[in-house]
Amino acid sequence: MTHPVLADVTRRLTERSAPTRAAYLDRVRAAATRGPARGRLACANLAHGFAAADEPAKSELARGQKPNLAIVTSYNDMLSAHQPYGDYPPVLKDAVIRAGGLAQVAGAVPAMCDGVTQGRDGMQLSLYSRDVIAMSTAIALSHDMFDGALLLGVCDKIVPGLLIGALSFGHLPAVWVPAGPMASGLPNKEKAAVRQLFAEGKVGREELLEAEAASYHSRGTCTFYGTANSNQLVMEVMGLHLPGSSFVNPGTPLREALTREAAAVAVRRTAQHSGAPALGEMVDERVVLNACVALLASGGSTNHTLHLVAIARAAGILLTWDDLAELSAVVPLLARIYPNGAADVNHFHAAGGIGFLVRTLLDAGLLHEDVETIAGRGLRRYTEEPVLVDGSLTWRPGTAESLDLDVLRPASDPFSPDGGVKVVRGALGTGVVKTSAVAPEHRRISAPALVFDDQHDFLQAFSDGELDGRDLVAVIRYQGPAANGMPELHKLTPALGVLQDRGQRVAIVTDGRMSGASGKVPAAIHVTPEAALGGPLARVRDGDLITLDADAGTLTVATDLSGRTPAGAAPSGADWAGTGRELFAAFRATVGPADEGASVFPVLTPAAEVPLVRS
Repeated sequence: MTHPVLADVTRRLTERSAPTRAAYLDRVRAAATRGPARGRLACANLAHGFAAADEPAKSELARGQKPNLAIVTSYNDMLSAHQPYGDYPPVLKDAVIRAGGLAQVAGAVPAMCDGVTQGRDGMQLSLYSRDVIAMSTAIALSHDMFDGALLLGVCDKIVPGLLIGALSFGHLPAVWVPAGPMASGLPNKEKAAVRQLFAEGKVGREELLEAEAASYHSRGTCTFYGTANSNQLVMEVMGLHLPGSSFVNPGTPLREALTREAAAVAVRRTAQHSGAPALGEMVDERVVLNACVALLASGGSTNHTLHLVAIARAAGILLTWDDLAELSAVVPLLARIYPNGAADVNHFHAAGGIGFLVRTLLDAGLLHEDVETIAGRGLRRYTEEPVLVDGSLTWRPGTAESLDLDVLRPASDPFSPDGGVKVVRGALGTGVVKTSAVAPEHRRISAPALVFDDQHDFLQAFSDGELDGRDLVAVIRYQGPAANGMPELHKLTPALGVLQDRGQRVAIVTDGRMSGASGKVPAAIHVTPEAALGGPLARVRDGDLITLDADAGTLTVATDLSGRTPAGAAPSGADWAGTGRELFAAFRATVGPADEGASVFPVLTPAAEVPLVRS
């Protein structure tokens, strides 16, 4: 039986979204024409589409009978999570052919690494890259050559961007193909300890680099539970990965078998074969809320409070932070994965992983079971785990009990009775706090503000000892989507951790983002309205008493800010020179607020597409 709160949120979300969802589905259904799309191309167009193909694929493409799948890849060999994708196209093509279809690499999307760009100017392009990826996906699929899509992506903005882009082609079936996490290296907690020692000047760069390289040591996704691995868990619970496939390591026989099966499933879901519901029909209100529940129960990345809203809006679904807050009050925290615990995703997977998480949430009525997935109808399929038996891939029932209660627990015995993400509100705006990694005694703080318009100024103040021996709420403003692209401020975490460990009461309040890997320091992030658009943070001064109470859901200031003139400013003009930031002026001018997904894309309405233009 569905939990009453989930049922109520679902009802209200469906009612709220009815006009925009109907407009989206009308567009999708109008685009859904039976038969290979390339059959509608003129001869010259079609000849361009198969000119480079080898036989017999060239003749088959010309004949137009078999479904042709687009492979949209985010491969590059700098990003460890995406390096395995270099080997995927020939494997996928072979599997597609064996399943009765054809496949072409339709295009590639950019895949930047937030781990490389943390604290650098390039990080100001990170969130925008999600929408660039969505547009790149649309360009790849725009050639009218394809009857379905295989999408290759893992990391932070890449998976949400691929999904937003694919939803604009929601009349096509789509399957996501994961690459899996790297094997466990230096434990994340030990790495974090070295980072903190480096921030204190107790170890040098050589020791820090050695620790980082021992943690991030091979191909595959980083093993902490940040945005990349939250992506993987969310996509599986949405039914867009094969059951149990997200956290299988690269380079293993099981990984290749799952990759081949994903290709075969994509062929079987085309209109020429089964006529199964396409992507736009699949991703409905229930699927979106299943993603929210999975994120909350696992203590996933706060970045998904942006991405899930943007993904939902791409499907005509008006998800809000209020929906997340209501669910968080009843969804228990069931996982302890770093930075919310000592385990990494490999340990989580071994303890029962996504299959057990889905099972216990379904049994508690906290997930919708009656949904369409790429594995067929019903989310209960996702309680199974893939195995190889005599070299053949099959699924068997997953564990009915957690194999490590320090890592993964049933809904009847949670780590916490509520979810790992809270929404806070008050005179300073509305923001998000990731509570799953914050000890209860640190979830409420009342302290004087110290205001910074740039993260580097905060780090310099820390290095100069200006923050020593004092309680403080660091207000890092002009970091919102319209100001400078809403960069992650993860570089602040070690310094804040040092202050907290010294016994100081500290917190951060910002209109920017923190990494999905950020942990123990209380942080109210994504605060909206942002300072650059006249939000209250622009009026805060040093010494203003700020109270952040994550448990109560409040973010207040003891001073009346209404009569103050905004201070500080976002970067402008020549400030943007370098790192390509000057090319993104159009994004800064049109991006929406954080609580609407921080996207440049409008929501399709029944009457028209309403542009996001700010005066």
